[in-house]
Amino acid sequence: METDCLPEGVQILLLSRRAMALAQKVKALLPGATMHGPKSPPGAFDQSYDHAAERIASLFAAGKPIVGLCASGILIRAVAPLLADKRAEPPVVAVAEDGSVAVPLVGGHRGANALARRIAAGLGGAAAVTTAGDLQFGFALDEPPPGWRVLNRERAKEIASALLDGEKVALVEEAGGADWLKGGAAFCAGKGKEQVIVTDRAIDAHSRALVLHPPVLALGIGCEKGAAAEEIWALAESALAEKGLSPASVAAVVSIEGKLGEEGIHALAERLGVPARFFPASRLLAETERLSERSPAAFAATGCWGVAEGAALAAAGEGGVLVVAKRKSRHATCAVARAPAPLEASTLGRARGSLTIVGIGPGDPLWCSPEANNALEGASDIVGYGLYLDLLGPAIAAKRRHESAMGEEEERVSKALELAAEGRSVALVSSGDPGIYGLASLVFELLDRAPKPLWGKIPVAVCPGISAFQAASARAGAPFGHDFCVISLSDLLTPWEEIARRLEAAAAADFVVALYNPRSQKRPNRLAEAARIFLRHRGEATPVFFARNLGREGESCRILDLGELPFLEADMLSLIVLGSSRTRVLAGDPPRLYTPRGYFDPKAR
Repeated sequence: METDCLPEGVQILLLSRRAMALAQKVKALLPGATMHGPKSPPGAFDQSYDHAAERIASLFAAGKPIVGLCASGILIRAVAPLLADKRAEPPVVAVAEDGSVAVPLVGGHRGANALARRIAAGLGGAAAVTTAGDLQFGFALDEPPPGWRVLNRERAKEIASALLDGEKVALVEEAGGADWLKGGAAFCAGKGKEQVIVTDRAIDAHSRALVLHPPVLALGIGCEKGAAAEEIWALAESALAEKGLSPASVAAVVSIEGKLGEEGIHALAERLGVPARFFPASRLLAETERLSERSPAAFAATGCWGVAEGAALAAAGEGGVLVVAKRKSRHATCAVARAPAPLEASTLGRARGSLTIVGIGPGDPLWCSPEANNALEGASDIVGYGLYLDLLGPAIAAKRRHESAMGEEEERVSKALELAAEGRSVALVSSGDPGIYGLASLVFELLDRAPKPLWGKIPVAVCPGISAFQAASARAGAPFGHDFCVISLSDLLTPWEEIARRLEAAAAADFVVALYNPRSQKRPNRLAEAARIFLRHRGEATPVFFARNLGREGESCRILDLGELPFLEADMLSLIVLGSSRTRVLAGDPPRLYTPRGYFDPKAR
């Protein structure tokens, strides 16, 4: 029986375009996988690299599962210096370039065996699995199904050796769900020289028996708003200890939806290493008959007669029983229910969603930060302007995509918040940096001015990106080497009179200025008006840098004089950098702009 869980976020690496067809087949077998290929010659890869060994090592060090369409030796040499702890190392699988064999090299019990079998089955090849327990019994004692915990992992190897040698090993099932261990004739009935105990009891870690804890306990929590995490932890810990239950058998921390935003509950779940899940009051109300007591105060506040017990019983299901009745501290309540079989936490109630506002830079994948890539990879839903989502291409191919048109920013942000409120992990995509003329400010403005009840419970994070003015600076040289400002010429949200005052002030202050949104069909003359303002303060020969489609196909850049600016053909895909009186042009191919800070001029310091 296959017990390995297929890992998520698999990184497929190929050495040449020759393996592209195979890579696409493998990627189709592994939803959410990312394909890496060489920069030269370029190909339709999700990400590209200069040196294969360096990319393999960096992915391995980051804990990413790796499938290499190459010889085993290439992968082995790349990861060998990093091998340290097999319990923490990600899976690595080598696949022959003809697809005939998939070989798990590292992390067999952490998903490599499962990957090899999935790939081999999909390609019609063979999986070269070599771990003895998997081959003979179909399970690995030190890598049980998801959610299970091994108390004393060091005993697993000894028990596995005993099984392979034909010794009698007894299986003691005190909690349900050990069917994955019962295939074949691996264990004996009654007593044996060795034991495997499946239990939710707290047992000494030095036990001679191998102890496996199945995820059968639902830990219900109710609390006052803002209850301290340490108080909730202490209450939960004492409730489990009172009945001799192991925290390792807790499948989830559960509560009512009204507590979605309680950080103390999420801190408890994180400390236990399990998800926090939440039920509507109506679901907890349905558990009224099974409660040990009814609380009028809880009913008045939430619409159900008991939060901690009700949530625990709702999670444990119809066959579940209350094993720890409600316990109270000053600001919290706790109860524990046991399910008849292991619980799948992802199916219980709902999760607290999250919203990450992701800056993807100008569009070139190389200008998208690792943090942004991780946010996109971890999201279930991607929200954004259609063009920006198209720029991400295969990186979001397996995600739920929600696109909208230019000008629908408020609707876009509301959609992202609503999806997050439903319990989804949402990435809201913004070009450049989301905090610079991007969507981050609109998110916080909606949360401030027009909040909905569940929006305030959503954790919001911002991933910075390379803004257009930064990209332009890199292409130009170093025009922003001294004080600068950025100004948008769009008067859709800001009156032109206000924009003109800012332009006047920036010009008089001798700032280097980046102009966003220089011209559109509805306002064709704004750039010329801005140029005339600056010409009143700066000479016609002041250098100006013009960039269009930065980081995208069709990119164009050039240097011109301020006197030419009123006649420049620009659009919304353009960005203009106006030099200050100190900005210089360095001759060369190409010529470069820079604004000195005064390192060679003591008077300028």
